[in-house]
Order: sequence, then structure tokens, then C-alpha cells
Amino acid sequence: MILSDFGADVIRVDKANAPPLDRQGRGKRSIALNLKSPEGIAVVHRLCSKADVLIEPFRPGVMEKLGLGPSTLLSQNPRLIYARLTGFGQSGPYSLMAGHDINYVALTGLLSLLGRHGSNPIPPQNLLADFAGGGLLCAMGIAMALFERERSNMGQIIDASMVEGAAYVGSWIFKSQDMPVWSGVRGKSWFDGGLHYYETYKTKDDKYMTVGALEPQFYQELINQLANAGVENVPDQFPNDLEVANNQMASIFLQKTQAEWQAIFDQTDACVTPVLGLGDAPLHQHNAFRGSFIRNAKGKYDPAPAPRLSRTPALDLGNIEEPSIGENTREVLVEMGYKTEEIEQLIQDKVVHQVNSRAKL
Repeated sequence: MILSDFGADVIRVDKANAPPLDRQGRGKRSIALNLKSPEGIAVVHRLCSKADVLIEPFRPGVMEKLGLGPSTLLSQNPRLIYARLTGFGQSGPYSLMAGHDINYVALTGLLSLLGRHGSNPIPPQNLLADFAGGGLLCAMGIAMALFERERSNMGQIIDASMVEGAAYVGSWIFKSQDMPVWSGVRGKSWFDGGLHYYETYKTKDDKYMTVGALEPQFYQELINQLANAGVENVPDQFPNDLEVANNQMASIFLQKTQAEWQAIFDQTDACVTPVLGLGDAPLHQHNAFRGSFIRNAKGKYDPAPAPRLSRTPALDLGNIEEPSIGENTREVLVEMGYKTEEIEQLIQDKVVHQVNSRAKL
């Protein structure tokens, strides 16, 4: 989706009648193939012969068994960027094992740090490995390989391991272990709830505020704004008992609603902001001003593409629906040079699948 948002023509190769699970299909096109047939494999060969990039998410060896391995496709198209996105990478004892985000993050060491004191490690949804260490770093690898190809005129293979990608995203955590921000105990460090001035607090209306007043000048601003609001007994930034300080701050934030706290802290340097729900975030004044979220074809909000480029911004794809499985089969085959009678024969032989134009309800 990132590549599509920024102008790439992305063709998704789907299995006919597969369930529509891709929620990041914005801007993509779909061709549905029977990869169990030699004719279906031939279509992929022809597609890759002119493609810039191939992204495949299968376990190691699957593409080779299909006759679509990198040695084969790169021999036909030496400029091809062949990106292999997997959980454990293309080699090693775990490379053929099944896994999910939680398993990949567990192997990085980072999961051991995530969670409250006294609790089990808590995975950050499936953001860290699947999307940050996986999809995002794979896209970055593709961009780097395309950039290098301008010099060498050669493609290459990208081995994008979600374990390694997630660990790489967490490089600062590894490299900062000698700093005082870490206590050695989960939930007792600076950024995981160990400090009363870097924490989330429940409000009077059962919502939440975040406090991130790390630097002394920002904590002083926090104290000043609380004093202006008539709040007393604000704990010192460096108290003798952090647990008491945390309880004091928790009792303070329970005195007002989230909206009341926003009115107090907006436009200040106290580093206090609301915890917004997915439905509230697009409507927040700052996000609305910048257009940080865009409405999709179903009228719901999606995050807008980021970052913003001054000269070549992302495409405006908010009103483009995600493709149905096989929605673009015919048009893609035409672009590949297939004749009408060849396409009809492929459809008749169930080598390819073309869905009817979607109904607009």
C-alpha cells in the first residue's frame, strides 16, 4: 500500500475465490490465477519479465517449487527486485516454522520489555513485526534496491525477516542499555510506566490522558498549569517514593474529564495530550487541521499517507476502493500483451479468473 500510495502500479496476484482479507489494498489491482496449472505459472513469468519488483510472502522454498524462485525470474529479468518477506527469514533453524507477530517479537528480546510491572509481557497488537519490522522495512529495502539499480542496472534479492526488522526498529533500545532510563525491571523504567511524569492516567469520565513531561522545564510547566487549575499537592519530579508520586498524579487526573484536561493543557509545553480512540483521532483539531486522516470509499477514515513530500506527494487515493479478487484480471492481461482470444481461453480453462464489475450500492 505504501508503494501504491506514492505512485507505484501494484498488481496483487490472488488465488481465485480466495477470501477478501487484504485491508491494505488501496490503489492495488488484482489478477486471480490458478498457480497449480503450468499456464498460470506462465502468466506470472510473463508478468515478472517486465516488472520492477516482486514481493512474495511464502515460506522458503515455496516459490522455488512453483518454478518462480529468484534464480529463475532474475535470469529472465536481471533488473527485477525480488523481495521475500517472511517471519524468520530465508535461512536458520526457524525459517520453515509457522509464526505470527507475537512469536517474531518474542525472538527480538523486545517483548520482554513490554508490559506493566508484575504482568506478563504484552504484545503491542501486531504492529511491531508485521507492519514496522516487516512491511515498512521491506518497502524501505525495495526503495534502496531501486535506488542502487540506477547505478548497477541490476536487480537483487531482499531477505526481509520480521524478526530482524523488528529488532532493527528497536536498535535504540539495545544501544541505550547503559543509560539510566532502564531499571532492568519491566514496568519500572522511564518509558513503560516507571515514572509518574511519563504515564497514562484515567480521567473523571473514564477516558485517559498521557503525561510525557520528561525534561525539568516541561515538568515545571505541568506544575504551573495544574496550579492555574487549582490543583494542589502535585508531586515533585524526583520524589523519594515513585509509587506514591504515581498514586498522587492518578488521583489528580481523576478530578476532571478528558475534555476539561484538554482545555487546560492544549497549547502548552506540559507534554499532556488525550488518549484518543480510533473514531476520535480523525476529528481531533490538530489532525483535522492537517488532514492526517482521509475518508475512504466507504466513508470511513483511514490514516493519510506519510511522510509528506513537497514536490511529489502521495496520490489522492481516498475514494478508490480496494479491488475484489480478480477484478482487474482482464485489463492486466491486455497490458501484458495477451490477445482477446487468449484471455477468453485462459478464463474458460480456469487458469485465470475475472470477476464481474462490482455493483455500486
